[in-house]
Amino acid sequence: MNVLLVDDEKKDLKHLSKLASELLPKANIEAFDDPLNALAKAREAEIDIAIVDTDMPDISGLELGRYLKELNPFMNIIFTSTTKEYGFEAMQLHASGYVLKPVTSEMLKDELTELRYAEKYNDHKRVFAQTFGNFELFVDGNPVEFKYSRTKEIIAILINNRGAQTTNGEIIASLWEDDGDPAKKQSYLSNLRQDLQNTFTKLKLDGIILKHRGSMAIAKDRIECDLFDWLEKKNASKYKYLGDYMNQYSWCEFFHAELDEISYDLEE
Repeated sequence: MNVLLVDDEKKDLKHLSKLASELLPKANIEAFDDPLNALAKAREAEIDIAIVDTDMPDISGLELGRYLKELNPFMNIIFTSTTKEYGFEAMQLHASGYVLKPVTSEMLKDELTELRYAEKYNDHKRVFAQTFGNFELFVDGNPVEFKYSRTKEIIAILINNRGAQTTNGEIIASLWEDDGDPAKKQSYLSNLRQDLQNTFTKLKLDGIILKHRGSMAIAKDRIECDLFDWLEKKNASKYKYLGDYMNQYSWCEFFHAELDEISYDLEE
């Protein structure tokens, strides 16, 4: 979990860092007294929780919050402030919390317990992706039903790319190869992306898909996946690769050789 702390008052920032470290001992915490530097950090790494002071130079905390939401709509943002006057604007940004200074451990703990997008904070993974054999995506133990079958295939492509950002062009190339009108493919992809968003919103799956302009990625640490677990834990994994991988998709045949090689090495 990545946590971003932003406050131009160094004394308050130090105090907030201490509280956050105590309440989130396993988190990677980055503290900034310059909001522009904090924004630069958020462009480099996926931020799960941002705790931002409302009154800062250059850009205000609320302005920073808007930029952060553009980078990740499902980021949990908690505002700290010396006044209540920015509370309504914080609500419009769908903030996870609003705390008046001086911030206490109990106040911050209450806000962290009630995060708007709390799945990762609670370390509870509702999503399981099965890649060995036929590909399937399960939520709360049930297969996910999309409006279009190719929407599920997009998820398979993102998982196959193992968390890397995948461009629209790369997705189109896998879905249709060289068939059809490029303009129609782009239009159809827009429909598929909308289907993906609608389905995940309905299932309250926040932050599973990381979107940038013209590309998408899967948030590896927010799902359970037999492939990811096996690649990480090798023989210690409860999942075993037996030569079958996303059998229904022809574009992944190239990756069989890589998985076969890893499997052979483990058997030696």
